[in-house]
Amino acid sequence: MTAKSDGRGTVGNPGAGSAKKDDRKARSARALRENLKKRKQQVKARETAKN
Repeated sequence: MTAKSDGRGTVGNPGAGSAKKDDRKARSARALRENLKKRKQQVKARETAKN
């Protein structure tokens, strides 16, 4: 088995690529959650303004 085929990034720095990808996923997930929270707050504020 060659070093590249084990799915852990480059030979000199194993696991670096996957860690970066996980970090990006976590950041985008947090951003999506925060956006959803803000949108819900805006909708609630609009509803209370109507009444």
